[in-house]
Amino acid sequence: MNFAPKMEIEPPVKSGSQRRIQVVDIVKDFHTDSGTHRVLNGVSFEVGMGERIAILGANGAGKSTLIRIIAGLLKPTGGRIVKDLNMSWPLALGGGFEGALTGYDNIRFIARMYNVPYKETCEYVEDFTELGSHLRELVRFYSSGMRMRLAFALTMAINFECFLIDEVILVGDRRFQEKCHREIFERRGHCAMIMAIHGTDVVKQYCNLALVLKNGQGKVFKDIDLACNIYVTL
Repeated sequence: MNFAPKMEIEPPVKSGSQRRIQVVDIVKDFHTDSGTHRVLNGVSFEVGMGERIAILGANGAGKSTLIRIIAGLLKPTGGRIVKDLNMSWPLALGGGFEGALTGYDNIRFIARMYNVPYKETCEYVEDFTELGSHLRELVRFYSSGMRMRLAFALTMAINFECFLIDEVILVGDRRFQEKCHREIFERRGHCAMIMAIHGTDVVKQYCNLALVLKNGQGKVFKDIDLACNIYVTL
């Protein structure tokens, strides 16, 4: 889990009357010793409440880079992000916690940062994570699965309108995975979601849009089966 810095957000460009997240002509260059490498080249899409878009592409196609740009953690070389929904930090495996703090201290920090009641937030995280006394331990000693449980629960504890999901959304045994599915896909079905993900089963079951990235460019599909078929051949 990573926390986006405060940033100036452009006034939204309305699509009808619905508030949306709009990604407009995003370009991202990385400068290396061998020259400039363009990872994203004019990528655009938009997503509104209740819509779920999957970002598909081979390794190195720019999925995580795009997620970080949308979150405000990485500055694009060109283009703009129009944010008209309250957006989460990127939900990914293990990132973003202060390892020198306990699980409870991290909960307290997030509650203060997002101005939500600590007691209710803590009770939710305790119940959802099932980490018990481990919440009193320093996060640096957590396993990757424990960190992900904490990250997932804290993300769900905040009333976000749009969720950013980077690759990993399910951890633990089958029972806990089903618990995660219910929490994000059923109880928050009214929210927008942007998911960079490998598993086509999840995409086919839960997404109504797909962005396929290849050679820096992106194409949006409403036909999810077609998008997944193209993705598996990349």
